[in-house]
Amino acid sequence: MRLTVIGTGYLGATHAACMAELGHEVLGVDVDPDKVAALRAGRVPFHEPGLPELIAKHTASGRLRFTTDYAAAGAFGEVHFVCVGTPQRKGSEGADVTHVDAAFAAIAGHAAEGALLVGKSTVPVGTAERLAAAHQGVEVAWNPEFLREGFAVEDTLRPDRLVFGVRSSHAETILRKVYAPVLDAGTPLVSADFPTAELVKTAANAFLATKISFINAMAEICEAAGGDVGVLAEAIGYDDRIGKKFLRAGIGFGGGCLPKDIRAFAHRADELGVSLDFLREVDAINMRRRDKVVEVARELCGGSVLGARIAVLGAAFKPDSDDIRDSPALNVAARLRLDGADVTVYDPEALDNARKAFPLLGYAMSAEEALQGAELVLHLTEWPQFREIDPERAVRLVARPLIVDGRGVLDADRWTVAGWYFRALGRPAPAGERSSGASREGRERT
Repeated sequence: MRLTVIGTGYLGATHAACMAELGHEVLGVDVDPDKVAALRAGRVPFHEPGLPELIAKHTASGRLRFTTDYAAAGAFGEVHFVCVGTPQRKGSEGADVTHVDAAFAAIAGHAAEGALLVGKSTVPVGTAERLAAAHQGVEVAWNPEFLREGFAVEDTLRPDRLVFGVRSSHAETILRKVYAPVLDAGTPLVSADFPTAELVKTAANAFLATKISFINAMAEICEAAGGDVGVLAEAIGYDDRIGKKFLRAGIGFGGGCLPKDIRAFAHRADELGVSLDFLREVDAINMRRRDKVVEVARELCGGSVLGARIAVLGAAFKPDSDDIRDSPALNVAARLRLDGADVTVYDPEALDNARKAFPLLGYAMSAEEALQGAELVLHLTEWPQFREIDPERAVRLVARPLIVDGRGVLDADRWTVAGWYFRALGRPAPAGERSSGASREGRERT
């Protein structure tokens, strides 16, 4: 089929490349000529494993092209996917759907009569109904995305489910044709009305955020009572009604989706007369975990981080990404810098983005460089490279062997045997001479 993809950011570029991989002819459309020029040349302006190779493959074959011309897109496409962002509105918890409205209006003005316009953006429930009423010369459907950064290509080509929000059998038939190879591979399909399809994405994000904040709330209880949240999570995770996924306590979630999506969901519920205030507490718990890391850093530095040399391992909000939007790691790093610490950050992919957003922080080109002379190490993004650091070698680089595992993935015994004072969120602080010695050294230096 001939498909257009409106918006060539993270979602749009991935969707366009994957639709070409499924065998369709695809035209990506964007208002940014620089972005279009880069994609035409096979360059991807963000880090996503496997995507550059896919775009290079299909731009070379001619199956995937990019343009800024909406008229050309309208003439070309049988199906038009809208993949633009819905950021949080300034001064509000609600979602800003300005870009979605503009994209629908732009392509609808050029699309052939009866063309199918498919929204993939995460939007407040009721958006599809409103757009369908506004653009009656075309047919509207909704097909929410469920991409995980770092796994976006895999999640598009081999998703765990497809959801179609449709009003007619014709729209469902067209979407089944678009996704035929995916459906033939056995992917479950849920066909729904507009509001249900819109709610599937926001409900899924709300549930994942709630599960993460639940285990972090349990970490708070464990910290107060002397329990171990890692053991607690293992025990409750054996219950198949609960499961083990998303039960690792740490510094919490960030990125461009979960935080703004749960806020927008609660806001939209308020507009509909339904209370989802528990999502605001989910958000608050998440933000408190960043406070906890700052608190522990101050404690280990003797009550103040003023003048302390702190190494932060991680800048991206998650591994396999260069996305720093609402990054817990950079939020903590910036707060410690404001408190007077000498902070050096290292990340395998996100340094350029971090430098632009936080120019006052220090940056290193390797983990070893970041660790050199550090008096405290904070592990805040769970890159595999950080789990592979040799603590025996690392202990010779730092000024004081103190580490806080903000992601709960490092081997505490391995680091402790190598001579490190090791702290993990939600787990008992090491007792005895090592703990008191760390605090005493910090007080003396301060």
